[in-house]
Amino acid sequence: MIGIGPFPVQTITVIVAVLLAWVSARIMARRLPDVFYKAAGSMILDALFWGLLASRLAYIAQWWDEYAVAPMSMIAIGDGGFTWWVGVVVAIAYIWRRTRLVRGLRRPVLAGVMAGVVVWAVAGGVLDSMQRSAPPLPDLRLATLDGRPISLSTYAGRPIVLNLWATWCPPCRREMPVFEKAQTEFPDIAFVLVNQGESAQQALAYLKTEGLDLTDVLLDPASEAMRSMNSRGLPTTLFFDAKGRLVDSHLGEITMPSLKDKVLRRFIPSTK
Repeated sequence: MIGIGPFPVQTITVIVAVLLAWVSARIMARRLPDVFYKAAGSMILDALFWGLLASRLAYIAQWWDEYAVAPMSMIAIGDGGFTWWVGVVVAIAYIWRRTRLVRGLRRPVLAGVMAGVVVWAVAGGVLDSMQRSAPPLPDLRLATLDGRPISLSTYAGRPIVLNLWATWCPPCRREMPVFEKAQTEFPDIAFVLVNQGESAQQALAYLKTEGLDLTDVLLDPASEAMRSMNSRGLPTTLFFDAKGRLVDSHLGEITMPSLKDKVLRRFIPSTK
């Protein structure tokens, strides 16, 4: 997984794009009176707030059936659930309205927004290419809950959603029911949950206590999967296509809308 320290590189990209938009707007507004020059930067931040809010609400509306089942997941913005094009449209509309009486401010602020959007889009394309060129699914030697040796290559030939987890990890525990439901909704996809650093007794006790019926839970006592896949923390969810290529990843707790969104976009195109 690509990242800087504990932060996914996608988060860093968004921050850089916002900073570039803010700086660009202020630089282009230098020729305006001082009060307007300062307003350019603050307007970018206001537009960002309304754009993010609109894009989140649009995403919730798109996946309303899933969010309605677990309403608290609506505030779990870490799942990356945003309809970005809606946010961009709302941000531009907000700026257009705010500058209707100060037309001179409109151009530098909109130019700043466009600069940020272009950088974000280009960086997203580059990151997607880098992710697709990442090493394929490793042929790790793991074990089933009853102690039988098994290799990840056993799942070759079909899409794989690989989740790294542990019983001591609260976000891992919260997302377990999501994978239980997903394995039923998408039977042609292998949802493989690889426990990191714990014994079969610990994993089994947790699954029994929670009443979870997960079909592919494997053991990785040495946490080899985290090292080989450059995971920076738990939980980590990795999406491999039928050829074993990494096509997406998610660090942290994943919600059902986010999981279904990634599965449909990466494995079942044109379904949603």
